[in-house]
Amino acid sequence: MHAITIPEPGGPDALVWAEVPDPVPGEGEVLVEVVAGAVNRADVLQRQGFYNPPPGASPYPGLECSGRITEIGPGVTGWSVGDEVCALLAGGGYAEKVAVPVGQLLPVPDGIDLTVAAALPEVTSTVWSNVFMVAHLRPGETLLVHGGSSGIGTMAIQLAKAVGARVAVTAGGPEKLARCAELGADILIDYREQDFVEELLKATDGAGADVILDIVGAKYLDRNVKALAVSGRLAIIGLQGGVKGELNLGVLLNKRAAVTATSLRGRPLAEKAAIVAAVREHVWPLIGSGVVRPVVDRTLPMSDAAEAHRVLESSAHIGKVLLRTPAA
Repeated sequence: MHAITIPEPGGPDALVWAEVPDPVPGEGEVLVEVVAGAVNRADVLQRQGFYNPPPGASPYPGLECSGRITEIGPGVTGWSVGDEVCALLAGGGYAEKVAVPVGQLLPVPDGIDLTVAAALPEVTSTVWSNVFMVAHLRPGETLLVHGGSSGIGTMAIQLAKAVGARVAVTAGGPEKLARCAELGADILIDYREQDFVEELLKATDGAGADVILDIVGAKYLDRNVKALAVSGRLAIIGLQGGVKGELNLGVLLNKRAAVTATSLRGRPLAEKAAIVAAVREHVWPLIGSGVVRPVVDRTLPMSDAAEAHRVLESSAHIGKVLLRTPAA
């Protein structure tokens, strides 16, 4: 098969479409012929040499894909050759074939094109696990999403609205904020021109956000805590603004608030399977009914992954960037 390899870490041109050995499904795995994969910030870090795959995972980038099952490994039940699926991966999505643990498989939702389904597994798993399973967003509460026009952000807006929450977003510029509004965002903050703490507190009559979903990390830590409501929950899922920040524990204590930080890629298989099962139960019906939909910015040939990374790094996209294999 062919896959995107990284012979040496570096810029986008470090991604090389090359012939590599076919994967073989092990115990509890299936082999998927990939139709499409999606691009995530973690892939950029892996390309740069900062985020290696966990032990035993595919060496190729790509944390989600869609395709068709072509082989069933030992011990697998409930799936058949030919099934159209999408999958959460620890790596290997930028390839023509990938072996997937059965607990990380999802059926393609009703009404969703097989290629487009590649946009779903990572964002739905990340948002559902952090906003709902960890931070327990409830109807009537306020969620603040940083990077509202990103793949994660566009999904978080829709899921929060679907459960009856109020949504605030930060994004860069009027066009991105307008797209967030189309998806249901109630409070629109241009982080380039406005102070998000000031704007959020103004819009919530000083109450703040009950839950904050943060991709920035250290740069926003102090301001995020200031923006939290009493009993608020800050969920950190990215470190684009650095890894070390200063936290005023007095403010956190007075608000009886909580800070959590999670990653998905390196979790044990059982934890990932539990998250995927929750997504299938709670999110898939919303997608199947059209209440929630994937937002795809563009689809490129997988061999042109370098261009996809340039798009992601320029932040010129809204929603997900997909990579299509020749099998598509």
